[in-house]
Amino acid sequence: MQYKVDSLRYPIGHPELLDEISVLERNNLIDKIASVPSLLHVAVEGLNDDQLDTTYRPDGWTLRQVIHHLADSHLNAYIRFKWALTEDFPTIKAYDQDGWATLTDANNAPIEESIKLLDGLHSRWCRLMRTMDDADWHRRVMHPEDGERSCLTFLMIYAWHGYHHLAHINNLRNRMGW
Repeated sequence: MQYKVDSLRYPIGHPELLDEISVLERNNLIDKIASVPSLLHVAVEGLNDDQLDTTYRPDGWTLRQVIHHLADSHLNAYIRFKWALTEDFPTIKAYDQDGWATLTDANNAPIEESIKLLDGLHSRWCRLMRTMDDADWHRRVMHPEDGERSCLTFLMIYAWHGYHHLAHINNLRNRMGW
């Protein structure tokens, strides 16, 4: 079967970014973020090093890089929330995700390191988000590449982001019969 590259790159589409959502929708997105580590455990179960070092699409990252990227990205997200909640409209630091993905810790490190990190990180991050009030969700930062972003926007992005990369892993497993 022939797959379109865009469907390989964005298997669940792009994130839907709304100006406002209900408290119930917000809580559902927090639940999605909370579920990523356990879903990741299941998605990578039984994969060997050769499989982890397979790219999920042509010119894409390996599964190993995707897993380490999730940890890198979600660490940055957690810090962005903390900046937004403790500083008055801070300019945050962007990072070169492709550059980070080429570093030794993303190319060669055991995936268990990043999975353990995500377990603890998501626990703390979701605990923080569950205590935020309506005003907190509208606190803003200045992203040097993307402009103004609110905590609510970050919530929508990162709830999508975890499932986006889980789909990369699961779809490759399905295509390869792993």
